[in-house]
This record gives sequence, structure tokens and C-alpha cells, in this order.
Amino acid sequence: MKIVFIKPNMGLVSGAPYDDHGRMEPLTFAVLAGITPPQHETVLYDDRFERLPFEEHMDLVAINTEIYTARRAYEIADRFRNRGIPVVLGGFHTTLIPDESLEHADAVVLGDAEPVWETLLADLEKGRLRRRYVGSFGGRAPDPHSSQLIGIRTDWSIFVAKKYLPVRLTQFSRGCVNQCEYCATGNIYRQHHCCRPVDEVVRELSRDGARFVFFVDDNLIASKEQARELFRRLRPMRIRWFGQADLSFAADPAFMELMLESGCSGLVVGFESLDQRNLVQMQKNCNLGFDTYDPMVEAIRRSGLMLWAAFLLGYDNETPESVKATCDWALSKKFAFSAFNILMPYPGTPLYARMKKEGRLLYDGRWWLHDDYRFGMPGFRPRNCSPDELAQACLEARRRHSSIPSIFRRACDRKTHMKDAWSLATYFSYNPVFRDEMLKKHGMVLGYRGIERPRSVELLGKGAEPV
Repeated sequence: MKIVFIKPNMGLVSGAPYDDHGRMEPLTFAVLAGITPPQHETVLYDDRFERLPFEEHMDLVAINTEIYTARRAYEIADRFRNRGIPVVLGGFHTTLIPDESLEHADAVVLGDAEPVWETLLADLEKGRLRRRYVGSFGGRAPDPHSSQLIGIRTDWSIFVAKKYLPVRLTQFSRGCVNQCEYCATGNIYRQHHCCRPVDEVVRELSRDGARFVFFVDDNLIASKEQARELFRRLRPMRIRWFGQADLSFAADPAFMELMLESGCSGLVVGFESLDQRNLVQMQKNCNLGFDTYDPMVEAIRRSGLMLWAAFLLGYDNETPESVKATCDWALSKKFAFSAFNILMPYPGTPLYARMKKEGRLLYDGRWWLHDDYRFGMPGFRPRNCSPDELAQACLEARRRHSSIPSIFRRACDRKTHMKDAWSLATYFSYNPVFRDEMLKKHGMVLGYRGIERPRSVELLGKGAEPV
């Protein structure tokens, strides 16, 4: 069978499909390609920069569905199904609200797909595709047999000749030991965290020969002992890597030193808020042990690690003034990057349920599909300001932090960004890209709504046909 994987785009910017210059490899499909039986052909089309092959012959279309790409995913799925081609949808959005996805799919995969992928393909060959396939963490209770992610065989060959940022994505663990009110990951995995065998990760990276790696784990260090084993094994490989982690590593100098020796160049850290009341409300328990972040940030800076600070703005004690104060603080710390994200109610999370109960949801409760919603706007009514005021405050924080003068001022830190030529080059390579993409996306229309990618921007894979 011919299986076509599709990574959907988000939507339209100024009436044209969004062309994301900061795009990374969609790792999900490399994992699925790696566990697909060899008698099947697998092909990836990335809607973010390729025209989709709506007229080609294929036996199955598999689409990853996230909340910001849901509308476009459904548009694509409907077109293929109108030709009689079976479509399967999966991903976090589908797992959280499967009934919505089932309106646009022949089948859905809930939770981690690896345990059910080969069964789904066998069922399709026999002509008896089921409507739902429940993988690990796709049901109401976590699967007790999913404590390890064993046997993943990532096949990066599906990315050959495609234009992505020059960083290899991989994964050591899934899930999170926290269960923050707003978080899709925490509410799917329900405080469970599982790791791949270290041998498999090391063998995979050695096989590929990647020198710059990003671990996409939600919290790479959630299991400290297993993380230590991974870092020890990475040490002789002499790679550079980034990942995502909570702040706890900064309180353990020996652990942080091991991270550095393993090749860690920087981390994404979710500070979320400077206000303890907001942290309590969002149940960000891993951040509640700090009266102030300053000592932890200084310890990380002295180590030489670059930080990507993530903030979640819009909880009930947020005001436009507090957003500005958060940006001031981030600028004072000279973070390599900062993300000033608006709080968004994801369906299936306690935050969404609370906002619905309080009557604060906007856009009829389904902002991700609403014709009037625009990227960068809240999907709810804040307590202390209007939705427009919150959106404007967050946009202004992004503009200030990513302005050209700010990029140059933040670069002047000999402990981090200027510690060596590679760090400085990385800093100046990625800051302009992320700045431009962040500003370009603001106000984006989700979905294409009948407008397809023009021939002039095609970057086709072999055999693709115009739409």
C-alpha cells in the first residue's frame, strides 16, 4: 500500500498560505515511517511549503492534527475522502476531542500510535478499518504497560530533499509528571512519564550522524536517573543539543555539569508567570518552590547555557501592566529567546471546562474552527482586561523583546551567547527567523477556506499535482 503522511499548515497570511521559514521536521511521521512494515511505501507531504497531491493514487492518508492546524487538517481530509481515499487523523487534538475529528475521518488514532499502527494497516488491507484505534494513553486510564517506549525506529529518510531548519529532532521521553490546568500533554498522560531505552536513542543518533539535535520531550529531565544515564552516554558523542526542562536542574550543580558535558547548549524553560497567584491557579507545581526565579536564572547563566524562556499570559491576575513587567524582566535577563504566549483554553483540559462553566469562552467555544478567530487573540474573556487589550499587550512584549536593538543588546553576554563562535552564530541565525515568523503569524486566519497554494511557491515532491 501507499501511505501518505501530511503535516497541515496553519492558515492564511494576507490571503496567501502561510510560508513558515522557521519550520522543523515533523518528527511524528518519521516515527510512524520507521515502524511501518517494509512492504508498504511511505511518503511525506508538508503543507507548510508543498502543494498536496490530491489527484495521486494512494491507499491511506494519515494527518497529524493539532489545535491550530485542525481546521486545515479537516479541509485536507474532506478533499481526500471525497475521492474515496481513506483518511486517519491522530495527534493531541484528535485525542482530546475525537468526535470532532471523526466527522472528517474514516478512522482516528487516540494517544500514542505505535501500539496500534500495524494493526490499523492490516485492518485496512482486509477492508475492515475500524473507526477508533486506542493507543497508549488514548483511553480514559493510562496503559500500565506503557512505562517504556521500546522499539521505536525513527526513519528520517522521509525528510530527504525537504527544506527544514538544520536541526535534527528526536525524543527520549513522553508525558509529564505535572498536570497543569491548561496543558494538553499533562491531561493526556495524566502525570505519567515514560522513557525510551537509552541504548536505542544513542544508536539512533549515532546512525544518523547528527551534530545538532533538539529533544522534543515536554520535560527531558522528569526522570532524573534516566536522564543522567542518557547524558553520560551522550558525553563521548560530542554533539550539541537543546531540549525542554523544568527549573529543577538549576538547583543541582552536579546534574547541570553533566548536562553541559553531554553537549547541552541551551534549554526551553516554562517560567509561565512571575506571579505566584497565577502559578497556583494554573497548578504549575514545579515552579511554586521559588520565591523568585532570579537565583536559578543566574546559576544557569553562569553555567553558560542559553535559555529560551516561555511565558503563559492571561491567567486571572494578569493585566496589561503585568505583561509589560514580565517583558521587562525577560529583557533584563538577556534570554536568548522568549515566547510570550497567550493562555488558550484547549478542549479536554480542566482550563477549558472551567472557562466554559464560568461563561468566559469566546467564539462559541470552538475558537480553533470559528470564522472570526485570528491567531494571537485569546479564546476567552480575561478577568482584568479585554481580550483585545491582552492580545495587544502580548504583541507589544513580543515586538519589544525581538526588536533589532534588543537582539543586539541581549547578545552581549560573554557567559552565554558570546561564549564561543558557535553560540553567537546560533543566536544571530535564529533570532531574526523567529522574530519574523512571530510577527508574520499575528492575525493569521486559520485554515485555507478554499484558497490553495499557488503554483509560484510550489516545492513539490515527485509526482505531486497542482490543486
